[in-house]
Formats: sequence, structure tokens, C-alpha cells
Amino acid sequence: ETIKQYPITKLSHIIYSFLKIQNDTLTFHNDDQRKNLEELVALKKEHPKLKIMVSIGGWGGCAPCSDLFASEEHRKNFAKTTVALFKQYGIDGLDLDWEYPAIEGYPGHKYDAADRDNITESIKTLRIKMENNYLLSFAAGGFIKYLEQSVDWDKVTPLVDFINLMTYDLVGGYAAITGHHTPLHSYRPGQESTSLCVNWLLDKKVPANKLIIGAAFYARVWENVQDSGHGLYQSGKFKRGVAFFDFENYFSDTSGYKYYWDKKAKAPYAYNASQQLFATFDDRRSVKQKSKFIRRKKLGGIMFWELIQDLKQRGLVEEMYKKLR
Repeated sequence: ETIKQYPITKLSHIIYSFLKIQNDTLTFHNDDQRKNLEELVALKKEHPKLKIMVSIGGWGGCAPCSDLFASEEHRKNFAKTTVALFKQYGIDGLDLDWEYPAIEGYPGHKYDAADRDNITESIKTLRIKMENNYLLSFAAGGFIKYLEQSVDWDKVTPLVDFINLMTYDLVGGYAAITGHHTPLHSYRPGQESTSLCVNWLLDKKVPANKLIIGAAFYARVWENVQDSGHGLYQSGKFKRGVAFFDFENYFSDTSGYKYYWDKKAKAPYAYNASQQLFATFDDRRSVKQKSKFIRRKKLGGIMFWELIQDLKQRGLVEEMYKKLR
């Protein structure tokens, strides 16, 4: 029932995250998850254009991926069981969220240079098995190291329907220096951003309409941040995340936070001088700018993590929809 409180008509795809891989078989974590998925698929009765996809992996969810996708037998079995599950439940496709092939992702998870070719082979095997009956996409790190080392873009791009660029957490929880975690533009050496990521891929001849940029429906907050430049690009320690639906409360007039806008990055941030807290996030203003960028570059659209962090009415989804329709 919860899902129906959100503006479903404004969404083209819902990606349910995350199913699990058991041995080499796509399956549910538990019965609740199966029921949730059935409820999502049932939405298609009222919203026939809506696509319901499932995702595997995520941060910390792809421990077996390096080994699994290294074996042809495992890849074939994974593809076969995936299509069987889709048929059984009326699912429209798969989003592969391996964080990350060939480079370090979740601490302690195996990664190997061979992952780059193995993800190509996995996507090939999935596409053959799915034919054109199902959607296939993957979540890509929105940062240069991933773009350069994790994926063979020439081989993979023609096989997928779209690519979800995780252009958020670009300054992560381990970072000892604050910054924008989901900026549209970058202007400092080594600074990651949405436009940097998109332009890198467009230069590689990845079709613009397959690129989906990412927005964050949450803030990342750092503590022990000096009052210099309102806390931007200062040392600090990651403290917590805050969901967009809680912004009005967390960043209220009495909270001690002041709001700022970085014109060059097209990104908002907030600083609490009395408590030395710094926050970076997306909001209505930055999502408007991202939507303009999508139209200008003729990109495929925008995705976000995650719907339950939005307001149920008049939230960020509606803001994007207004600008992109």
C-alpha cells in the first residue's frame, strides 16, 4: 500500500533493489520480498506503461560477483534462472549493480582485472537469453576511475537498454574532506561530477539516449568541519545521511543550518556554524538544473536513490517530471 502514496504516474521504471544471488541463481531474500515484488508488478494493471525491474548487487551486495561472473557455466545458469524468474512473476528486466568490477568497491570484496571482460560476457549471456523480451541495464560508478577501468564501453553499450550513472556519493563516507556529493559540474582538479561523467561517455560515443544520470534523495552530513568557506572543501568526518522527506525538519530555521548555492557546481550545500556540521545534497533547485542538462544533452533521463526518501506529494519526483515533460 505504501507505494501507492507516491506519484507512480510520474515514473517510467521502478527498480526493486536488491534481490539475491544464491549460488548462481537469482532469487528472493525472503517471502516479504517476493510479496513486495508481486505488489509492484500488480501496479502495471493501472499503469500499463510502467516497467518493473529488479536489481542485484548494490554497495556491499556483490561479494560473489567476481567469482560468479568469471565462470561460463555460472553465467549461463544465472541468465537462465533470471529469465525463468521474470516469466514467473511478470518482471520487465534486470539492473546489474556490481560495485565494482576490476576496481576496489566494498571493503574486502574480491575484485580482479579480469572482471572487466567478465561483466561483458555476463551481459552478452543475459542478452542472448533475454532476447529482446526484457530490459537490461547496469548501474555505473559516476567517477572517472570506474569509467576508465571497470567496463568495456564499446562492447557493452550496444547490449544494454540504458546505463544508470550513479552520479552521487562522489564524495563518499570515507572522505576526510567535505565536498559536493552529487554536483552537476566540477571546477577543481580531481573533482568528480555529473557532467564530467556524461561528457567522458559521450566522447566514447556512448549514445546520449542510453545515459541516465543519478540524483540523490538524501543529504550526507560531516561533523568537526571548520567555518571556512561555509564548510565546503574542509576537513571533517562523515556523520550521517538525512532523507529528503526530513529536510524541512533537519534543516529548519531553528536548526542552525544556513543554506548556500555553489553557482559553478550548480549544487546546494548547508553549514551549521555553531555545531560545525556540513551537508551536501540534491534539492528542487539542483534537480531542476540536472533536468535542464538532460534536455540540453538529449540524455535518456534521470534516476535516483531512492523513492522512499522523497516526499509522498510535491517532492523531487514531481519537480523532475515538470521539467522533463
